[in-house]
Amino acid sequence: MNQGQGDGQAQGQGGPATVAPRVRMITVRALLVIAAALVALLLGARHGWAFVLGIALFVLGILISVILHEAGHFLTAKSFGMKATQFFVGFGPTLWSTVRGETEYGVKALPFGAFVRITGMTTLDEVDPADEPRSMRNKPAWQRAIVMVAGSFMHFALAFVLLLILAIGIGQANDNTTTIGSVSPCVPASLKAFDQGSCTHSQGAAPAKAAGIKPGDKIIAIDGKPVHNWVQLGTAIRAQPAGQPMAVTVERDGQELTLHAVPATVPGRNGSYLGIGQVLTGSAEAVAKLPAALPDLFARDRAKTPAANVSSMVGAADIAGQAVASSGGWRYTVSDLLLILISINIFIGAVNLLPLLPLDGGHLAVIFYERIRAWLARLRGKPDPGLVDLQKLIPVSVGVFVLLIGLGVLLMAADIFNPVHLVQ
Repeated sequence: MNQGQGDGQAQGQGGPATVAPRVRMITVRALLVIAAALVALLLGARHGWAFVLGIALFVLGILISVILHEAGHFLTAKSFGMKATQFFVGFGPTLWSTVRGETEYGVKALPFGAFVRITGMTTLDEVDPADEPRSMRNKPAWQRAIVMVAGSFMHFALAFVLLLILAIGIGQANDNTTTIGSVSPCVPASLKAFDQGSCTHSQGAAPAKAAGIKPGDKIIAIDGKPVHNWVQLGTAIRAQPAGQPMAVTVERDGQELTLHAVPATVPGRNGSYLGIGQVLTGSAEAVAKLPAALPDLFARDRAKTPAANVSSMVGAADIAGQAVASSGGWRYTVSDLLLILISINIFIGAVNLLPLLPLDGGHLAVIFYERIRAWLARLRGKPDPGLVDLQKLIPVSVGVFVLLIGLGVLLMAADIFNPVHLVQ
């Protein structure tokens, strides 16, 4: 807004001063396009364009989820009459913006998130006296609580919608387990039949069925090579030579069994076919596994430790790229991508509600504390102490922020220098 007013004044004085900001903005856009193109070319040359597509779809999905998070805050704040002055996608220099009513909407150069600026969110914010009645801190506690919860609610709502799409529209399940949900009765006659789950003109019984694999079995190894998640299992199966027996190690009723299957091929589909389906399980286990995983992040055998089940956004993007590049049929590819996004949205939504500043849950805890303190004061016949002085909580907020950044950097370093490779 201030930038725009300055540009207008300069233009009225002759125009040369307006050229510089426009040139800078064009330069920023050009540099971003060039940088993105170079990264895409590098990844494409190293991993293939399907891998790049997977990462691009993952980044787009995360960006949409973050925008929805901020939209949750924005829409609830507006519905309660709070003043919201900005809603931007990205950070850094502004590439484009427009003002609608009292809110400036726009896009910034670095697409690493989004933000909403609500007037008077805390006691630390300076607010024009004329806007104080519409400031967030001047609203009832229940309204402020709803605004703070709305961000995480959007993550859970998005995960639920994606889960419905996955269960109803695609029929695939969770990549966090190798437990079998279903065994196909046949080898599909074509890729189309495979995508449709059809046994019309099939090529006989599915290898899994012939080998005696049952729903509920947990596959722990293929030809002696351990598999820890559905992506690894699918990659290992597709890599096996069709028509040659392979050992399938499963856990059944607490017992470890070794079965023997002969992989088949489905015309038009890359890799071998076994004929198994997934089972839905919870995806919030990563939070509980994180403490135990930290010591093994840089272990040589990370893939065999709890650290194989936790990752940063870098690791998740790598898995998304591998899922698309694996060419296992569109149902498996879409299923893998949706499951990654579902898991991440549940994780982010839950972590964001932890009662730690500067997370939304921390602000929510402050609101609850204010109400409890007001209730106790009322019981003693004393006036409401009012809002908490967040100035005193800044050291705690900084400490939590540094901890979260440090943990994020640690996970990214592990995913870059000691990644979990899928079985080939």
